[in-house]
Amino acid sequence: MPAAQAAAHAVDRYFRISARGSSFAREVRGGFATFFTMAYILVLNPIILGGVEDRFGTQLSGPQLVTVTALVAAVMTAVMGLGGNLPLALAAGLGLNAVVAFQLAPLMSWADAMGLVVLEGILICVLVVTGLREAVMNAIPQQLKQAISVGIGLFIAFIGFIDAGFVTRIPGDTGTVPVQLGATGQLAGWPVLVFCLGVLLTIALMARRMRGAILISIVTMTVVAIVINELADIQPLSWGLTVPTLPDDVVAAPDFGLVGSFSLFGAFEQVGAVTLVLLVFTLLLSDFFDTMGTVVGVSSEAGLLDEKGRVPNIGRILLIDGAAAVAGGAASSSSNTSYIESAAGVGEGARTGFASLVTGGLFAVALFLTPLATVVPAQAAAPALVAVGFLLMAQVRHIDWERYEIAIPAFLTVAVMPFTYSITNGIGAGFLAYVVIKTVLGKAREVHPLLWGAAALFAVYFAIDPIERLLGA
Repeated sequence: MPAAQAAAHAVDRYFRISARGSSFAREVRGGFATFFTMAYILVLNPIILGGVEDRFGTQLSGPQLVTVTALVAAVMTAVMGLGGNLPLALAAGLGLNAVVAFQLAPLMSWADAMGLVVLEGILICVLVVTGLREAVMNAIPQQLKQAISVGIGLFIAFIGFIDAGFVTRIPGDTGTVPVQLGATGQLAGWPVLVFCLGVLLTIALMARRMRGAILISIVTMTVVAIVINELADIQPLSWGLTVPTLPDDVVAAPDFGLVGSFSLFGAFEQVGAVTLVLLVFTLLLSDFFDTMGTVVGVSSEAGLLDEKGRVPNIGRILLIDGAAAVAGGAASSSSNTSYIESAAGVGEGARTGFASLVTGGLFAVALFLTPLATVVPAQAAAPALVAVGFLLMAQVRHIDWERYEIAIPAFLTVAVMPFTYSITNGIGAGFLAYVVIKTVLGKAREVHPLLWGAAALFAVYFAIDPIERLLGA
């Protein structure tokens, strides 16, 4: 047997490509499909993390964020392929990066915030290794978990509208609604037009079930924005942080300056213990349960679940996902998690971890294309936030709105997140409402002890000001 054929046979046997009814061609196609449906994260993650100042007024570098986003996605997706043998890609989690940017960074330095992400990832690994995963899973009602995803979806969409200038705060006006359409109560200006066209293009492509719809929209509207910026008389500040101009170079050496810029325990000096616990809990909750849903969904679509509905190598897969959170924090790209967009690769025929190696390799190539990612204005990328918001909100259909004991907590979870610009507040409102309603209905015993503990922490969190006053703190 020739060496090349022997090597191919060994790879086939390791990944069980033929055994799972797949082929090298299908795995490669699947790997490409997954990459092109989730490559938007190379643009969105730097915009979300790079557009916010930490407590000390520091902003993260856009090019450096593109580098670390691609780096961790490349490494951890490849690790998932080799270790988990599942066509599952990982990258910085949308929703999770919103927690880091809008919840953690305003309270501490970026290094401290990324240190909390590392701690959250370590906790996930501990939960997996110790077998506590089932206990945590059972503590929170499924429909409340779905409400959290829906709330994050609305929050992300709201951020998209704000970033694009489609919605703005009314300056110095307390006698009317706090936000308005456009900068003056109506839409005006070329940048907002780019956003509106981007939203229409994105939803049209999604409605046609086109693979890579979000990425196609981002690329198309970036080209449109560059052309408009060249031809029209536009003030650079109208675009926001990123002005769409052609870069001097397409290829550039990656900038690894953010790798290792984290402080594991620095946050303990910046915020109180209760707030710290709740922030880590928010990250843990979002990351842990999103991963479970994604892994089961992708495995089910690929036909890999066993007769009892179990995912093969689930312990190893969850451990790798936890390690991805650690790696994301250590590299300052935010917590990395499994992507439901991996289902696109499964739709192309991928059934094994070989597809993940292909996807990881494409992210590695993207390391050297940073200049292309840093010309994308918020108006071209923000439609993707609206689209992802829609995808997350789709889970609202699973909530039983006839049962008030779950519907009211779910509603509060969904509503409070965007209305208070806080994911933590939404989760806390939902947990507290759930515990209170169960108690008044005489069903307190149905509430898991872990949920009682979480609700108690949130009660302290919401009442922290009067408590501090009472204690003279």
